[in-house]
Amino acid sequence: MNHQRLALDNKATRPRKLPSPWAMFLSGFLKRPRMVGSVIASTKTLINTMLKRVDWANTKLFVEYGPGVGTYTQAILDRLAPDGTYLAIDTNPDFIEYLRLKFTDSRFVPVLGSAEDVEKIVADHGFEKADYVLSGLPFSTLPKGVAPAIAAATHRVLKPGGAFLVYQFRPKVRDFLEPHWSNIDYSIEWIAIPPSHNFWAWKDAEDQAA
Repeated sequence: MNHQRLALDNKATRPRKLPSPWAMFLSGFLKRPRMVGSVIASTKTLINTMLKRVDWANTKLFVEYGPGVGTYTQAILDRLAPDGTYLAIDTNPDFIEYLRLKFTDSRFVPVLGSAEDVEKIVADHGFEKADYVLSGLPFSTLPKGVAPAIAAATHRVLKPGGAFLVYQFRPKVRDFLEPHWSNIDYSIEWIAIPPSHNFWAWKDAEDQAA
């Protein structure tokens, strides 16, 4: 009897086996195809391209929309300063639970919520502004009104000198960025499937009141 109880106790405390990132990503895409950018994860080349312009030494708060299964997460944590905070916001509770189990770094905070509410989420975690925001959300397929709301909220939450980093498989996201940002860098990453349209929308000091 004691052996049976010990076996049950060990089973209860045994670390939960995580599903593969591919299985999680595909499941999320099938459940919410309009909210997932692609079933193909970003390549290392694309990850490095998107993150190389970040001033990591002076980044106190880095925010990501739609982290999914954490394709960018370890790369961000590897670059983030010891006193930095990384908020990852996703509407999919399965992804959030997966991220909580997979990444135990104290700087990493997965948040179940919408990017539209980024200002409240940032404030709830003790910050006034974010240094950078990264997004792979599919702006062109989001429900009506969501994309412009996210763009406006992101602009408000960014510090002057910060940037909204956006990678997309369609260039239409520029339509949502241009009403708020005048300083936008753009490139195409050909080593991606499909090729990725990359944007760095920089918040200038004069944009503070915008």
